[in-house]
Amino acid sequence: MTIKCKVKSIEPLACNTYQILLHPDTPVLFKAGQYLTVVMGEKDKRPFSIASSPCRHEGELELHIGAAEHNAYAIEVVEAMQQALELGSDIEIEAPFGDAWVREQNKRPLLLIAGGTGFSYVRSILDHCVAQSIESPIYLYWGAKDARQLYAHDEIEQIAKAHQNVHFTPVVEQSEEQWQGKKGNVLQAVAEDFTSLEEFDIYIAGRFEMAGAAREQFTQHKSALTEHMFSDAFSFI
Repeated sequence: MTIKCKVKSIEPLACNTYQILLHPDTPVLFKAGQYLTVVMGEKDKRPFSIASSPCRHEGELELHIGAAEHNAYAIEVVEAMQQALELGSDIEIEAPFGDAWVREQNKRPLLLIAGGTGFSYVRSILDHCVAQSIESPIYLYWGAKDARQLYAHDEIEQIAKAHQNVHFTPVVEQSEEQWQGKKGNVLQAVAEDFTSLEEFDIYIAGRFEMAGAAREQFTQHKSALTEHMFSDAFSFI
């Protein structure tokens, strides 16, 4: 379904990362963890996770787009959004898509794993679960190149403090002296912290190779069940 949207705002979240708020002209019904595509051309439709949650989006759709210099695929979308904002013109999207939405009926502990702006995917799931007062333990691991890319660090820390079932572990590849958290690879951090993942529903967003590595490593070494691992990347790898 093609939907016209106004670009309400574009705000920097971190270096080369932007929060974009879209106001669709018709309501978009979606599940936490689904994505939309931005229509750049008849055969050019680019997917981005919906960062807002379905229960609290108030008619707006939030995107987090990482547009580093080498990533023309994302830069062109941000530029199109900026032009639409300046001109008051429309952006077209199609939504919703994706099968990696949260299975809240499962009542299992949740493990949310994000790399970079894959955080937008787990942010939607986390916000939805908190809003729905889901009591299952929720473990969120967010990996980034450095602490500056953890643009919602303080916000998630506050959510974890307010909800005893929410546990947040940020992981950085490159750290400065004052960094007190985990260092290295986000999947390695998960592997170090859990003896078994058999009881978990696991939701993953990031580079395709990360999702593939998670599925392989966790099923082989941590007893994770394939049918309880969810990532839209699995449809492409």
